[in-house]
Amino acid sequence: MSATATMVKRPPPQLRGWPRKRIVGYALVGLWIAFGLGIVSYLFFAWNAAFFAKYAPAYLRGLGVTLSLVAISMVLGAVLSMPVAYGRMSRNRILSGLAYCYVHFFRGTPLLVQTFLVYYGLGSFRPELQMVGLWDFFKDAFNCGVFAFSLNTAAYQAEILRGAIESVPRGQWEGAASLGLHKLQTLRKIVLPQALIVALRPYGNELILMVKASAIVAIITVYDLMGNAKLAFANSFDIQAYIWVALVYLVMVELLRHGIEWIERRITIHLKR
Repeated sequence: MSATATMVKRPPPQLRGWPRKRIVGYALVGLWIAFGLGIVSYLFFAWNAAFFAKYAPAYLRGLGVTLSLVAISMVLGAVLSMPVAYGRMSRNRILSGLAYCYVHFFRGTPLLVQTFLVYYGLGSFRPELQMVGLWDFFKDAFNCGVFAFSLNTAAYQAEILRGAIESVPRGQWEGAASLGLHKLQTLRKIVLPQALIVALRPYGNELILMVKASAIVAIITVYDLMGNAKLAFANSFDIQAYIWVALVYLVMVELLRHGIEWIERRITIHLKR
């Protein structure tokens, strides 16, 4: 091998001075810092103790509704995603086709539209739902939100699970088969533990997206965190109602992000040298 072929390519020279990209970058960072300081200054100087005392309990109740909605939807979506992921990986064309249509519909249409279809659409079939005993469930806006959110996140979680399982090398299956392990044993003891490491970060992103998307249910009369913020603003016309709710969502997202990173560090500690 020639000396030319073994030469290591040097990194590009470091930019010096003040090129246009650096100036624009510093300007954008400065604008964000100024925006954050402006929000903090406004909340400090426009502090309204009466507003906080009046609406803080409602915000706490709304936070509980939001967390319940997201938790139930994520768990139900995880359960539903397993047969959907199996269908996506199936060699049966009918089964894989149905799973593909399900995933394609719920990933390709807005969650808001899906929520409206459940809340307003199923309401058009009240006599039929009463005949089968489901009207008591679907007449509750919270239940409609859980139903729509579960169907939506199941489609995303199915693709996450399918991609994570397929990322495990085929040799893992072949090695387990040579040891006489059944396919279910291989999946449970060998493939899934490796797949979940790959899927953790996408699952975390999906959870964060669900927390932020949960504000949609305020439109269908669910008094979650966003719903109580709308009510507080309608009664007070004080923009603090939305600033505080934005800060609460921001805190929730940051806590989830750091929690997911901590879990990822703990379960991948054996991969670090």
